Parts: sequence; C-alpha cells; structure tokens
Amino acid sequence: QLDLVESGGGLAQAGGSLRLSCAALGGTLDGYVMGWFRQAPGKEREFVAGISRSGGTTYYADSVKCRFTVSKDKIVNTVYLQMNSLRIDDTAVYYCAADRNRVVSPFRANEADYWGQGTQVTVYS
Repeated sequence: QLDLVESGGGLAQAGGSLRLSCAALGGTLDGYVMGWFRQAPGKEREFVAGISRSGGTTYYADSVKCRFTVSKDKIVNTVYLQMNSLRIDDTAVYYCAADRNRVVSPFRANEADYWGQGTQVTVYS
C-alpha cells in the first residue's frame, strides 16, 4: 500500500508561483510512474504532469507547458510540481497519483493505483 501525502497548496496571485509536494509512504517512487492531476468545480479530473520511474522523462498537459515543472527527489521519496506564471484557470484541487504498471508513459486518471488526498490551489487576480 502506497500512501501519498500532498502539501503546498494555498492562495497565489495571478502570475505568482507555488510548489506542491507529494510524499510517498510505504513504497519507493522507483516502482511507480507518478502523475499530477487537478479538478476544478464542475469539471472532470484532468492530467497536468507526469514523470517516469527513473525521473528521466516528463510529460505535461498543453495548458501548463513551459509554466509547470514536475520533478522527483528519490532521497526523500517525494514528487514536486513547481507552478509558475499561475493563472486564474489553474484554480483547482491538485492530486498526485501513482501507477505501478507503467515504466515511462503517463496514465489516465482511471488507471491510477493510488491517490493522494488533494490540495487546494486558488489563484486570484
């Protein structure tokens, strides 16, 4: 059983930055492809960013490319999502997730094996 604990959400002004963390407990990140997803009110959960088991390959939704960066620190067993140039429409609950079956490629929300509890990100003008 892999427990994922997110932190780092909060309020940010448009154009500002936040960094989300996802600490993995009960297993090492080497065994999982990790993903960040978000869900805004009234909308479906959507893929934001993903990172391969090795950390050598990353993926991004078009809406966040060149603004968000996903990374992992194997020593502290944590995945990060650095969010820069935040926009109002980035407001959502952000979740990290893990897929134990893949090695490199990202996964859909319905393919995730484990989810964190979510952290709220609110961007204001």
